[in-house]
Amino acid sequence: MKKNIALVMGGYSGEHDISIASGNQVYGQLDHTKYNVYKIVIDRQGWYWEHDGEHRPVDRGDFTVTDNGQKVLFDLAFIIVHGNPGENGILQGYFDMLGVRYTTCGFYTSSLTFHKGYCNPVVKSFGLVKVAKSVLLYKEPPTDAKLDELMSGMNYPVFVKPAAGGSSVATTKVKSREQLLPAIREAFTEDRQVLVEQFIPGREFDCGVFRPAEGKKIVFPVTEIIPIGGHEFFDYEAKYDGFSNEVCPAEVDESIAKHIQEVSYRLYDLLGCRGIVRFDYIYNTEEKELYFLEVNTIPGQSAESIVPKQARAMGISPAELYEMSILAALAE
Repeated sequence: MKKNIALVMGGYSGEHDISIASGNQVYGQLDHTKYNVYKIVIDRQGWYWEHDGEHRPVDRGDFTVTDNGQKVLFDLAFIIVHGNPGENGILQGYFDMLGVRYTTCGFYTSSLTFHKGYCNPVVKSFGLVKVAKSVLLYKEPPTDAKLDELMSGMNYPVFVKPAAGGSSVATTKVKSREQLLPAIREAFTEDRQVLVEQFIPGREFDCGVFRPAEGKKIVFPVTEIIPIGGHEFFDYEAKYDGFSNEVCPAEVDESIAKHIQEVSYRLYDLLGCRGIVRFDYIYNTEEKELYFLEVNTIPGQSAESIVPKQARAMGISPAELYEMSILAALAE
C-alpha cells in the first residue's frame, strides 16, 4: 500500500511564505506513485489540508484529515516549516506524543539549535570551531544608559538578531552606538530574547549534512555566499530576492573546504542531528580561523536553495534527496 505522507509547511514566523515555497517545491519532486502526499498548511488562522483549492480541516487531536469520508492516518510527517513551530522543536514534540515519524531532528536538538544564544556556547564547548563573542538580552531592550555596559568587550560593528529565528528576519548589522538600540527594539518584535553578536569579517560558507537510512553520513560540497547589490551580509533580500552569488563548490583552498566539511560532519552527531541539516560559518581570512554561525535543521528546499544546489553538485537530484529523507525517517 502507498504510504501517507503529510507535507507540513507554513508556520507562525516571518518565514511562513518561504516555507510554503519550499513545501511546494518538495511536493513537486516527491514520487506520487509511491506516496499519497497531503499538503498540510499551518498558519495563525489554523491548520488545514490544501486540496483542489479548498482548505479542509486537520484534526489536531490525532493529526488526521478526512478524505472521501475516510480518516487518513499518516505514516510520516515531512516537516518543511522554517521557524516556529517547525524548527524550534514544538512540532517534533507534538509528533513524538502521537507516535508519528518525521524527517527532521528531534525535539531536544531542534529546540537547542534554534536558539542561537543557547546553541553557541554548546558548540564552543566542543572545541572544534570558534564562536563570536555575544550578549543575550531578555524580555525587553536595555535603557540607553546600559548600552555601553552591554558593549563591554565588543567593538562595532555587531549583529543584532532574534535569538530564536531564521532567514535573517529582524537582523541588523549595527555600525555605531546610535544604531544599536533601534536594532535591538526591532529584533524584540520577533522574539522575547535578542542576541548581540560581534561581527566577524571574512567569507561566509555553508555545508549540508545528511544521514541516509543505510551507509555513512553524506557531507555535501561547501557553498560560498557572496552578497551583491549593496548588501553587506546574507540578509533576507540577499537570500530570497537574488542579491547574492552562491558558489558551489566554493572556490576556496581545498584544506579550508575539507576543514568545514569535517567540522560539519562531527557537529551533526555531537548535536544529535537527524535529517537534512545545514551548518553556516564565517572564515576569518585575517586570523585564518573558522567561526560557527548557526545550524539550520530545516534548511530551505526551494529550487534555488543552498542544500538542493549542493546535492545537485554531488549528482543527487532533489527527487532522490527527498526520497532518501523519507526512507531514513521511516527507518528510525
